[in-house]
Amino acid sequence: MRILILGHGKTGKLVADIAHERGHGVHVLDAKENRDAAALTAPFVAGFDVVIDFTTPDAVVQNMRACLATGAKMVIGTTGWYDKLSDMRGLAERKGAGLMYGTNYSIGVQVMLELAEKMGAALKGAGYNYTISETHHAGKLDAPSGTAITLGEIVEEASDIEEIRIESKREGDVMGVHVLEARSASDRLVLTHESFSRRGFAEGAVRAAEWLSTRTGCFDFHEVYTQF
Repeated sequence: MRILILGHGKTGKLVADIAHERGHGVHVLDAKENRDAAALTAPFVAGFDVVIDFTTPDAVVQNMRACLATGAKMVIGTTGWYDKLSDMRGLAERKGAGLMYGTNYSIGVQVMLELAEKMGAALKGAGYNYTISETHHAGKLDAPSGTAITLGEIVEEASDIEEIRIESKREGDVMGVHVLEARSASDRLVLTHESFSRRGFAEGAVRAAEWLSTRTGCFDFHEVYTQF
């Protein structure tokens, strides 16, 4: 399989390494080579089976518009663009493209989201208040993280709580720590996920690309990750 990787940051580089390990051909475009998505012409994109994007919230929407318009398959690891999700889903459907999105491609995070949903439902109406805290490296541009937002939305829906406060910290080279706390007058329940490296995100993205390569449509990673 031929994979085009957009973004040559730390995670993008690791995605390229893992794709090579799994026997795929890889081509990487950094921001200078793809300013305003100019490199993503239809003939160029047609040379790849899947495109994986780990760029920035500003760049990713232009990249999606260019690639999905050609009917390409895209795995989006970038967050901070979900206000455009409806538009991108519609574009993918109109063009017969494939779009995979997710706030976090770590399998461990997906399990945490499932546990959070069960916790919210089980504690519903029992007098618990929730808080979420997330810590990431200083270079992460969006805050709160997409994972924290997803975590909050899942618990809010399961527990019928209107809004959960999220605390964000940016420091050093922290890969990602997410903590969900449920507290009552009697006790406290805590779910924590801590990433030790970017490898979990990168492996999940490459596996998602392998899965998406034979499909069209729009998919949330959380809804399909158990199929890999």
